[in-house]
Amino acid sequence: MAENDKGAGLRPMHFLTLVVVGVLGVLVGFWVLSALAGFIWGLIKLVVIVAVIGVVLYLLLGRSRSKA
Repeated sequence: MAENDKGAGLRPMHFLTLVVVGVLGVLVGFWVLSALAGFIWGLIKLVVIVAVIGVVLYLLLGRSRSKA
């Protein structure tokens, strides 16, 4: 049984590779989530701006129609 235990376990290079892949995975994950959050925030701002313009136009057109 001692011969089979010889190869079980992580070698230092494998451990270092796992750490590097883990760190890169976390960085890429944060980058993707940040980009996604920025995109969603941009859409929310666009919707708010379009809604404000729509309300202003509705009020302006409503007043001009009531005067005529």
